[in-house]
Amino acid sequence: MKRCAFLSTDNLEDFFVYDMMVAPHLKKLGWQVEEISWRDTTHNYDNYDVVVVRSTWDYQQHEQAFMECLQGIDNSKAILENSLSTMQWNISKTYLRTLNQGGVPIIPTIWCDQLSASDLEDPFGKFDSQEIVIKPYVSANSDFTYRLDAPSLKAQSAKILEEFSNKSAMIQPFIKSVIEQGEYSLFYFDGQFSHAISKHPKAGDFRVQEEHGGELKLVTPTRAQFDLAEQTLSVLPDQPLYARIDIVDLGSQLAIIEVELIEPSLYFNMDDRAAERFALALHNKYT
Repeated sequence: MKRCAFLSTDNLEDFFVYDMMVAPHLKKLGWQVEEISWRDTTHNYDNYDVVVVRSTWDYQQHEQAFMECLQGIDNSKAILENSLSTMQWNISKTYLRTLNQGGVPIIPTIWCDQLSASDLEDPFGKFDSQEIVIKPYVSANSDFTYRLDAPSLKAQSAKILEEFSNKSAMIQPFIKSVIEQGEYSLFYFDGQFSHAISKHPKAGDFRVQEEHGGELKLVTPTRAQFDLAEQTLSVLPDQPLYARIDIVDLGSQLAIIEVELIEPSLYFNMDDRAAERFALALHNKYT
């Protein structure tokens, strides 16, 4: 029997987690599955055939330690999924700049390796937008993410500059379609489409995650969404075991908001066969 570990974190009480929905399907295929914490340094990863990074939703607060953990797994006999090189590429949102250079449309972005007061002087004029979003290059679950109009930026600029004193930042126009239409996520397992959902923020918010009250719905993607997702997959460094491709409508065109290749929720609960598809993708890749 092959052994698979799902890498998580110590405490997920405040999150919606669906990873272990895959376990019974893998068991039928001859796999033993267990959930382990990336923070536990006593694990012998040589005991596993595959280690799949799943709900490690505190990694952004401990980036160096997390990457050291992944390096240790990669050095073991276990196969790390997604690959270490893929996750190293994906951990900083500067990967979006690389995608854009490869022809993939993204949200217009000001990249600030070191956020300064001059970067906050008139971002609204640069984007011809009444609202902006500021977030770190390395983030998850909307941590340290600000939605601001001109008065709120003026009121909070000192706080933001202090908070980002040791963080790089990206500045983008706020995309109204996130509220009006929602954000769309397409899920691919080993290059094959599995399912898609729309995510709408709750009234008065802009964050689409369940933890922030977002409303989720299973959807059938449009042809344009499929085309953009597949274009994006084609320019990734390699084919990942799992990918979540997040798309928004800019009005004039669709654009990528995120490509999640490290620890995205794969929302196995939203499609009756999603967990089974994931299990089959993993099994077929390694048997």
